[in-house]
Parts: sequence; structure tokens; C-alpha cells
Amino acid sequence: MILLYDGVCGLCNDWVQFTLNRDPAGQFRFAPLQGPTAERILSKYGKDPKDLDTVYLVLDPDGPKEQLLWKGRAILTVLARLGFPYSLMSIFRILPTALLDLGYDLVARNRYRWFGRKESCPVPDPRHRSRFLR
Repeated sequence: MILLYDGVCGLCNDWVQFTLNRDPAGQFRFAPLQGPTAERILSKYGKDPKDLDTVYLVLDPDGPKEQLLWKGRAILTVLARLGFPYSLMSIFRILPTALLDLGYDLVARNRYRWFGRKESCPVPDPRHRSRFLR
């Protein structure tokens, strides 16, 4: 799985670190929306990598069951894959996508103000560098 995120967003970078620190099996890889990996993947789906208000999750990348999730569905899927206790958040999957995305969009609109903005994508810790794609 590849998590595509806004590389200069403080909240997004915190989300990546949260996921990374709870994924010892290494099931997730990460790529900033500002890089070529995101551009290649999102262009297949008609999505714009310049839309930095959205987090994406690519399931089975380049495989026969490749699927792209975004916003609330992407977040809930990550939490489910991290296992207990985070998988308890899966209960929110019963909500309509429009409602999940409404909550997601509220946070996305305010994320720079609430969590800050970085000048550039932070360099990953050397222990995890192989899990980051350009």
C-alpha cells in the first residue's frame, strides 16, 4: 500500500509518522503528492496531484487489484490495517462517504493554520528511508 500525502503539511507529516510508528511489518510505503510517484499513480485515475487537500491510499499498487481510496475512506482503511486498537475506528465505515468527506474537508481546510506548514518535505529517518518513494 502507498499512502500519498501533502509533503509540506504538518498534520499530514504527523499522520505519516503515526502510521510509520505503528506499522512494524512495513505494509505501508509513503510518497508526497508533490513527487513523481503520486503524479504517475493519480494520472491513471484522473486525479490531480496538485490537489493537496486530499490524502490517497493505493491498495495493491501496480497489481491486478489496484484500487485508489481518498479522504475519509483512505484514513479509515489505514487505521483498520494498523490493527487493534486503531481498527476500532472501522465502525465509522458505516457512515456515508459524503459525511466522512465533509468531516475530512473541514480538517483539510484548516490544517495549515492548526498544524503548520513546512518549507519542504521532511527527510525521513534513515531507518525508514526505504519506505519513502519520490
